Amino acid sequence: MNKSKSFSQAWWCIILLLGLGLESASAAGVDPKLWRSGDQKFSGVIIPGFASTRLRSWSLLDCPFSPLDFNPLDPVWLDLRKVISVPQCWMKCMMLDPYNQTDHPECKSRPDSGVSAITEMDPGYFTGPLSSVWKEWVSWCVEFGVDAESIVAAPYDWRLAGPVLEERDLYFHRLRLTFETLRKLRGGPSLVFAHSLGNNVFRYFLEWLKQEVPPKLYTTWIDDHIFTYHALGAPFLGAPDALKGVLSGVTFGLPISEGTARIMLGTFSSGLWMLPFSDNKPLSQRNTTKTEGLVAPDWPVNVLEVDMPTSGVLYPGESFENGALAALANYTVPIQRFYSAQKISDGTSFKEMGEFDPQAKLAFYQLKKYYLDNPLFNPLTPWERPPIKNVFCMYGINLKTEVGYQLSPSGKPYPDNWIIKDVIYETDGGSLQTRSGLDVDGKGGVASGDSTVPYHSLSWCKRWLGPRVNITRAPQTAHEGSDIQEVFDVEHEHGGDLVYNGSRDSRIKYITYYEDAVGLAGKKTAVWEFDKIDHRNLVRSPVLLRELLLENVHNSHPQAVRSFVSKARRVPLRDEDCYWDYSKAKCGLLDYCEYRYVFGDVHLGQSCRLKASTDKDILQYF
Repeated sequence: MNKSKSFSQAWWCIILLLGLGLESASAAGVDPKLWRSGDQKFSGVIIPGFASTRLRSWSLLDCPFSPLDFNPLDPVWLDLRKVISVPQCWMKCMMLDPYNQTDHPECKSRPDSGVSAITEMDPGYFTGPLSSVWKEWVSWCVEFGVDAESIVAAPYDWRLAGPVLEERDLYFHRLRLTFETLRKLRGGPSLVFAHSLGNNVFRYFLEWLKQEVPPKLYTTWIDDHIFTYHALGAPFLGAPDALKGVLSGVTFGLPISEGTARIMLGTFSSGLWMLPFSDNKPLSQRNTTKTEGLVAPDWPVNVLEVDMPTSGVLYPGESFENGALAALANYTVPIQRFYSAQKISDGTSFKEMGEFDPQAKLAFYQLKKYYLDNPLFNPLTPWERPPIKNVFCMYGINLKTEVGYQLSPSGKPYPDNWIIKDVIYETDGGSLQTRSGLDVDGKGGVASGDSTVPYHSLSWCKRWLGPRVNITRAPQTAHEGSDIQEVFDVEHEHGGDLVYNGSRDSRIKYITYYEDAVGLAGKKTAVWEFDKIDHRNLVRSPVLLRELLLENVHNSHPQAVRSFVSKARRVPLRDEDCYWDYSKAKCGLLDYCEYRYVFGDVHLGQSCRLKASTDKDILQYF
């Protein structure tokens, strides 16, 4: 028995050693040195989206009847243990004064710093992958040899509107210093990567910068410090989800009620930053192609329909004697009100609903103070193309996305006094449907959004393209060019939309590239649409990361001759791009992949790995 046991142990040691040897050999697939050719002066500045910066406690808060207290530097956003165990304490650390945006008297929270502040919100074996945001992005940078000093995160307190970010944290001053420091450190301009709300923050920075830099030097400063702006999942015209947070509550998947979430979100002035909006001109004067400047067209449907009660709501602390009307539960015949995106962004909806709802009244106050009466500019207005040399707009499409809501009184007290009676979605292909699947009349588009931001809002940046646009549609997976569709010099009117009606195979996920390098002298504008990639997962998508890597290496490579990286083929860049072809009983893409077993592989596809890279593999793109 002992001999058998010894033999078994020796056998497993041999297998382990062989496995380790094979594993070390597999590292030959990616040679970072080959991807670092050319000018390495660029830096990357990441501006995360809403709820994508970790917040830490800057207080001592004793939580009664619990061993879990809040101490300085303890994570607040996000610590799932404390959300579950001490929700009242956690709320104190998250909430702000809704009128002046100061901290709760008992607890103060501040944004974390560094790249780690945006990678995982709640690091841990189980919670880490669930709260991962930019971790995969950073892993790609490391894998392909990007220097640690060249990637800088610009985390911020995502609870605050633009004016408060600058007033309390001097955020935009510090962001300017970040760009200037990176130029001195690296010797070149930066690449900006902004996701979701981060795009609104970056736009606010550019407007703020106009007040800080002399007008004649504004464009020069941008040319010296910002080379490319990547707008990832940008809500250019807002998103209805922000409205739902104000009127119903969004839980972010946390174990809290929608009413609790509504109270918390109602104290954040940033919640209104992504409200849906449109042009403020009369409908008869709107024209998306012929007027000077850019004018936002109508939304697919009215964003909000409300069964307005005919009686008022009894506010906390009020009585019938001091002027309040009957409680919301006692209303009789409701009056139906319809609110377009413009009536939401100009405050009409909140002002009218404020007669019955304290949160709507508060939202109108914040909207007027931080947005409509903002002395710098009103952020709820259509975007112009930023004066940056290269602008790339990237987003997911053809996912079921909310575009409108039907609200009714619930008969319950605040904060649960409204119930979402129905939701209107845009679905794959742009058709409009209710929650139950019934068709809805409206101005459906050619596609749907990314499950959070409607296509109407995401695709606004197409209006920045010039008069001649090249359009390419290609599969997302590695390919040899067999399913490429290309159309060159497509005419496009300034300020108008652009739609490509090429063929589609329902089994294939595509990328559609709209690219313009001649519309503005010395500038490039591109729009990339990714099938079936949702809003949150966009910055974690290997397909997007591959395209960004190729384009940015192309921009700095000395042998690049094209305006944009070639779309003719996509070869595997990582082991994950290789797969097992069961029909041929071998690895697919054998010119680039090979079967190489590593101890611990659990299926055949996992053992298909990348061959060593060569210069030829890279130069084919340039």
